[in-house]
Amino acid sequence: MITVPTLADQARVRPSTVVIADDSMVVRGLFARWLGESGRFHVVGVAGDGEAAIEHAERHHPDIMVLDLDMPVLDGVEALPRIVKQSPRTAVLLTTTLTERNAKLALQCMSMGAVDVLPKPDSRSGLTLSLGFRSELLGKLGSIAQSRSRHGEVAAETGLGAVTPSGIVDLRPLVSAMPRYLVIGASTGGPRAVARVLSDLGDAAANLVTLVVQHMPPLFTASFAEQISAQLGLPAREPHDGERLARGTIYVAPGGRHLGIERKLGHIVASISDSPPVHFCRPAVDVLFNEAARHLGPAALGLIMTGMGSDGTEGATALRRAGAAVIAQDEPSSTVWGMPGSVVRARQASAVLSLGTIGPAIRALIGGSHPA
Repeated sequence: MITVPTLADQARVRPSTVVIADDSMVVRGLFARWLGESGRFHVVGVAGDGEAAIEHAERHHPDIMVLDLDMPVLDGVEALPRIVKQSPRTAVLLTTTLTERNAKLALQCMSMGAVDVLPKPDSRSGLTLSLGFRSELLGKLGSIAQSRSRHGEVAAETGLGAVTPSGIVDLRPLVSAMPRYLVIGASTGGPRAVARVLSDLGDAAANLVTLVVQHMPPLFTASFAEQISAQLGLPAREPHDGERLARGTIYVAPGGRHLGIERKLGHIVASISDSPPVHFCRPAVDVLFNEAARHLGPAALGLIMTGMGSDGTEGATALRRAGAAVIAQDEPSSTVWGMPGSVVRARQASAVLSLGTIGPAIRALIGGSHPA
């Protein structure tokens, strides 16, 4: 769910510094006006190409950079590694038109450190007239800025998920049965975080049916599945409706459609639907988690990861009531601690773990090894 920070929120934090990098003068001016009118952001520089974006990163070290993929001199893909090197604390939000090529490039950028991508309307007139795009841009930037200003506040209060001396969390006391299904929900910052967890699972991933809801538009989710498959050497894809779910396969919810599960003839199959958005999200984590609770019970293990909004909280509650454990990513390792923070505040997290400890903990659980 995208929410624009309230005036009360704005009063509690200083304006976040922003650099806007886009080859269109119209887009740069429009973004700068929107950000200025919000009262939450201070635009410290604009750039028309990748080289200028790098120079602004080095000079201003902004809190956030809005980076277009398609620019002259150096495009966003070429400029990003140098921006991250010059200003490691700058959060980079990508903007691009929605094409298969750009989806692949955006995912490549997110693996290099960009936190999220926002598809732009196809035309400048569409951009100018799109209130939805303006709201989504401000919402994403506001959530990123708020997360940066609040790191550590709530996580320190939870105290969940203590780490053993070996550095691996023992999840066995949290589960009543050995999980056979891993259900994951993520949004902003999710592609990189989800890929990290799946990579850390190692060969344990072959013993699980893994289902992922990542808030992304069409084309991006298919490319995300391809990227995961290439990285892990395991089958990963968008499932089709009614497909029997197989162990050792990673299923990614198709962009713009809900992914759920149902039981047919004794088998668990994927359910793909175009039903209305839930909490403004489609695909929605709540849909997957609720149906996992209904059909899998303690055979499911829920994982809620970095992302804005509260999608997944209702589903996490259902999973816990059904006897399943739910892991929430901690605040310091999250790009935006919205979704996992909501689950923690609702007291529905069985454990709160840092990104680097989630995969090893699940691997130890599934593999049966005993954390020292």
